[in-house]
Amino acid sequence: METPLAGLFGLLFVLLLLSAFFSGSETALMSLNRYQLRHKAKQGQRGARLAEHLLKRPDRLLGLILLGNNLVNFTAASLVGVIAYQIGGQPAAAAGTILLTLAVLIFAETAPKTLAAMHPEKFAFPAAMVYYPLLKVTYPIVWLTNVASNGVLYLLGVRNKGNDLHALTREELRTVVHEAGARISSRYRQMLLSILDLEKVTVDDVMVPHNEIIGLNLDDDDAEIQKMIAESQHTRLPVFRDDIDNIVGVLHLRHLANVTSAEFSKETLRKLLSEPYFVPEGTPLSIQLVQFQRHRERIAMVVDEYGDIQGIVTLEDILEEIVGEFTTDPSDDENDVVKDGTDTFLVDATANIRELNRSQGWALPTDGPKTLNGLIVELLETIPSSSTCLKISGYPIEIIESDDNRIRSVRVGQRIEVESNDD
Repeated sequence: METPLAGLFGLLFVLLLLSAFFSGSETALMSLNRYQLRHKAKQGQRGARLAEHLLKRPDRLLGLILLGNNLVNFTAASLVGVIAYQIGGQPAAAAGTILLTLAVLIFAETAPKTLAAMHPEKFAFPAAMVYYPLLKVTYPIVWLTNVASNGVLYLLGVRNKGNDLHALTREELRTVVHEAGARISSRYRQMLLSILDLEKVTVDDVMVPHNEIIGLNLDDDDAEIQKMIAESQHTRLPVFRDDIDNIVGVLHLRHLANVTSAEFSKETLRKLLSEPYFVPEGTPLSIQLVQFQRHRERIAMVVDEYGDIQGIVTLEDILEEIVGEFTTDPSDDENDVVKDGTDTFLVDATANIRELNRSQGWALPTDGPKTLNGLIVELLETIPSSSTCLKISGYPIEIIESDDNRIRSVRVGQRIEVESNDD
């Protein structure tokens, strides 16, 4: 007895719905953001927990989905043959195949996959609740299918090394933070990016250079030393003899709180000094931050391979790399830049390039010399005279003042973008 056409068409409709479910859920599950999924799973969402569990073994999940999808599609193809034969005999079979192909392509593949890609969570979480128990029921068949497919891949030289394909590199993480948009305020986003950049920045980039170190010289008389202490804007001062390279120790000014002017002497000062802490130049800030914490230090002398002091780096310098400037020291970089016109600035050539980039929003190269003077001299390979003009990274620069051993001040203009000739 032949089955009524209405029943066959109804069964075909159900098969197409099942095919759409398998196709759409596959796209939805594979399109999930794994970090958002992990967050929602930790919050206790059942669908998210099941989806995360299924995606730990994507080969089994795909095996289940493809098993169901192929079974449904092949059954639908056979059913269309039966329907076509009842309607028009063998000549109608070809037309039925074409119509089924179009129906599957539109209603069971393209439309559900597009919709699932646009709203993956809405489809993936309910689907996970279906697949989780279904996988347990069909596990033997899925396991055999996976063994066979993995065996074929093994013969082709493909090895599953168990790599975590979703671990982010530092640059990928930077992209994630950049694209967070309004979810993270611009200030916090910049702080996160600064933390990621700590390994790229070294103590050389943020240290106070040798010639700018302020300290106490034990060769000075007591009155001069006391004046330096009274006028100091720092809580810790290096103490040396004649030159900073002959450092004796570091003085924390709070240790002088109970010392009166009458009791003050160089001998008293020496007793209050702590041992200097030395670090090699080129140390990444990420490592130095940990070292400060480990050694319970807040100030370090940066030395080169010969042991000569190149500068001083403090814990505050590293923190400012993360959160930005939080002091109002008159020696800050705003005094290094003076607006000279609509689009030009007078700049102290000894200014640190990274600080100029940060405060002015410039993009001068930072992978070489640390100061603007060093950058210009390296480019020209000589100390230029006044009125010399050049361009660095699109910024027109004019030498305003220089002497025999360094450039003192320059005028920096607005950056000129270089147009590419791609035509």
